Amino acid sequence: MTAKAKRRRPRTKIAGMPLHPGTHVVGPESGTMQVMTYREGMAQKVGHDLVLDVSGWQARVTVGEDRAPTTIELDVDPRSLQVREGKHGVKPLSDGDRDEIRKNIDEKVLRGQPIEFRSREVSGREGALKVNGELTIAGQTRPAGFELELNDYGELSGTLTIVQSQWDIKPYRALMGALKVRDAVEIALEVRLPAD
Repeated sequence: MTAKAKRRRPRTKIAGMPLHPGTHVVGPESGTMQVMTYREGMAQKVGHDLVLDVSGWQARVTVGEDRAPTTIELDVDPRSLQVREGKHGVKPLSDGDRDEIRKNIDEKVLRGQPIEFRSREVSGREGALKVNGELTIAGQTRPAGFELELNDYGELSGTLTIVQSQWDIKPYRALMGALKVRDAVEIALEVRLPAD
């Protein structure tokens, strides 16, 4: 017996840069943003690698007349992070575990302060974009850069690696430091922009 293939909504492929010139405002209705954290330490088996959904975010992408992005701005509500999944732990996450994780993120890590990114430069062609700018987390602003892929469907995707200590964030620890969150976390974004 063969499983039926999941039906996907058809997409219209467009050759070349498919984006409309102008400023496009997108958010959760147009794509996904996730944060991935990884555990380490002697007691890491009792912890989990986490996948967190970000439900409150908005991006503004300005596209030039040549149909390539010229600026990217991002605003994130730090209290909108929700635990989607805990991987590799010895037992599944309970509702209490999820509530405790959210509380720790809010009170000890991000402290409820807005997360913002403002690009200084967007360069690249043929589907690969390099973005450099300023990222503000937990009240600290630092330079940050990442790469985005732009496909022929007008979809932007990429992953930004953040080293928490560079923003004066102390990675979460438990069990007297035997369990801790790795300093480097990843933010993954996939969003579809309006195309011809």
